[in-house]
Amino acid sequence: MELHQLITLTTGITLLTCVLAVVGLHSYATGKAQRQALVDRLSATGQIPVGGRRRHFRGIDRRLRRTKLGRKLELRLAATGLDITPGEFFVYMLATVAGLWLTGQAALAPFFGPLAGLLGIGVAIQFLNWQRQKRIEKFINQLPEMARILANATQAGLALRTAIGMAAEEMEAPAGEELGKVSAQLAVGASMDEALSEMADRLPSRELVVLVTTLVLSNRAGGQVVSALRNLTETLEERKETRREVRTQLSQVNMTSYAVPVLGVGSLFLMNGVKDGALDRMTGSPFGQAAVIIAFSLYAVGFVLIRRLSRIDV
Repeated sequence: MELHQLITLTTGITLLTCVLAVVGLHSYATGKAQRQALVDRLSATGQIPVGGRRRHFRGIDRRLRRTKLGRKLELRLAATGLDITPGEFFVYMLATVAGLWLTGQAALAPFFGPLAGLLGIGVAIQFLNWQRQKRIEKFINQLPEMARILANATQAGLALRTAIGMAAEEMEAPAGEELGKVSAQLAVGASMDEALSEMADRLPSRELVVLVTTLVLSNRAGGQVVSALRNLTETLEERKETRREVRTQLSQVNMTSYAVPVLGVGSLFLMNGVKDGALDRMTGSPFGQAAVIIAFSLYAVGFVLIRRLSRIDV
């Protein structure tokens, strides 16, 4: 009799354990799905960084975001589309500066260590500008297709908010990501003007400003959105081809702007290779140090002037 009760008790405990395990797994799956939905919604509105990887240097990132420099860096990183936090970028930049400092000091002369460190900061800033400009160029190339999708959707009778959400699902990044942020902001109560203006601030370009102005005025005044978008699509296609031709014509000039400072730095390595210790003796006096600083300043001015003269606004 006792054996029978023991078997019954064991069976009951086993069944209860299985039921609790099933309930626990169901609660875990439900909570995980709700958390992922919340993360996706906040990521779409830009309130948290996009990406599921583990973040590094969280303490530095929190402190940096409280400063004015950190907020500016956060906005610049958001415009580049890079999956990196301001704290991570700041630490990586410091590591690059330290590496270039030690390399310049060991390969050339101790005087070139700080100059190489400053060069590292310039390279980091230039890298962000390059990533941002590349994303803007890609976004501009997608604008004709975006205008075409919005025109087709509104012609089919869909509201502009719905058309933006549909375009966000159909288009690739970065246009799909940016329209997804706009759609998410509209879903949480933001106005059309605010959502589109923020997108124009993230990716500044004349083409996007024209598109945003067209959509805002049409939405506000109730004008003919379809006809305006049709005409805008043709104009954007023509500007796209013009920009491609201008970029091709100026490719040699752009390469020259980078080649000039590279030749200057290469001449230092050549000078030090021909006669070991020449740079140490040259930078050992104030006149030599002043000459090096003036030379680097002239190379920087030449780089900026070549880039300015070769810039053609289309």
